[in-house]
Amino acid sequence: MDLGLDGQGALYEQLARALKGAILAGRFAAGSHLPATRELARMLGLSRNTVLGAYELLCAEQLAVARGGSGTRVADLGPPHARAARLATTRPSRYAARARRLGAPTLGVTLARPRYNLQYGVPLLNPRLFNSWRIKLAAAALRTPPGYPPAAGLSALRAAICDYLARRRGFVCAPEDVVIVGGTQQALTLVARVVLDEGDTAVLEDPYYQYAMRALVAHGARVVTVPTDRDGLVTEQLPARPVRLVLVSPSHQFPSGVVMSLKRRIELLQATARHNSWIFEDDYDGEFRYGARPIAALRSLDGGERVIYVGTFSKSMFPSLRLGYIVCPRGLREDLLTAKHLDDGGCPAIDQAALAAFMQGRQFEKHLRESAAELNRRRCALLEGLARWVGPHIEMSESQAGMHVIVWFPRLNYAQLERLIQLGAARGLGLHAVHPHYRIPPPRPGLLVGFAGLSCAEIATATEILGRCVSELVQGA
Repeated sequence: MDLGLDGQGALYEQLARALKGAILAGRFAAGSHLPATRELARMLGLSRNTVLGAYELLCAEQLAVARGGSGTRVADLGPPHARAARLATTRPSRYAARARRLGAPTLGVTLARPRYNLQYGVPLLNPRLFNSWRIKLAAAALRTPPGYPPAAGLSALRAAICDYLARRRGFVCAPEDVVIVGGTQQALTLVARVVLDEGDTAVLEDPYYQYAMRALVAHGARVVTVPTDRDGLVTEQLPARPVRLVLVSPSHQFPSGVVMSLKRRIELLQATARHNSWIFEDDYDGEFRYGARPIAALRSLDGGERVIYVGTFSKSMFPSLRLGYIVCPRGLREDLLTAKHLDDGGCPAIDQAALAAFMQGRQFEKHLRESAAELNRRRCALLEGLARWVGPHIEMSESQAGMHVIVWFPRLNYAQLERLIQLGAARGLGLHAVHPHYRIPPPRPGLLVGFAGLSCAEIATATEILGRCVSELVQGA
């Protein structure tokens, strides 16, 4: 008997799944005997107890019937065509169908872990932070009530966020304006549910964050990309027809790193006011700036009328924390709170309580200052290494914020860039192309180079390896 086991879980569970598949495929007729337990155990090289366990599972699922003295028989499941109809995959929802068509994301995150991975989007991990966090988490676990938390989030955390935003991001909001969410991605999903119907138009900056594009397309929005230049979103190229939502990261555009100028910010606010549109402000990497004054958030110019401000602790703390927040415009406050309540009922209360205590004690801002200083050291190491080992072959898009830089190769084509990435991988160097973040690839290839995940010494080694790979590629051309 050909019963392939899938290797997942206990042997009796594997055997039960194999028999279930055979029964549902019609290989065993209704009412027919399943093989005797001793016989099947001998045929498959299993113990009799394993077979007995599998038969018990089949009976529990009503796929088989055990009768004392007459063995185990296959249950009557109806005609084969009826079974096939029940087993056939039903037509997916429009959302699921759109998500399927998107396929796998082409982001730089890979399963392989190169020794020197210049991965963007990886935050700085400070061991001292984890020691402090464990203490806060243990204390929070003792004092946090065991019931469900408020859907909007704990009041202590929402108040701490308001205090932080007033001092660091240049605008005042009330705790009732804040909804705690599971990061920027959940924030975008909730906003899309509240402000977008299928077929509505949403605007993305080009280049863009891939998961933002995917979330909007899966939702059913008609996504229009508008280019950016050295002053940020080119507001003159916004669609003439009204749009429902404009997504921007004005303080540090991803991935270009440009800062939206004051003139463009005002133009964007005026355009959305004319068309009765909403602005989704993603304050990506807004906490980390080097040698430059902090830039006030776009919402500071808006007064809370049109800008949906979103922040996250994934980069400032660590990604597995999965906490972020939405500062809601007054007109959307109740709808966003309802969407959050329906989505998951609220974020974990113990984590929220620990984060509130961390922020109230000003440990969060001390951590940000230390992280910014260390990130600047790593950034300087990267710039020095690139200048030393690859300088003649590259141009850099200088950015005074964030955790990555873009390195352009004006004399290479895209096939050569792919070869460069392969050469690096063979030497333990992780390199990541920037063009997947563009709707139309830019005229010259480039790399999105992160520096937060490696020490200064490792960055020095990584840039030396990159220089050797580039030299080998150029000499072989």
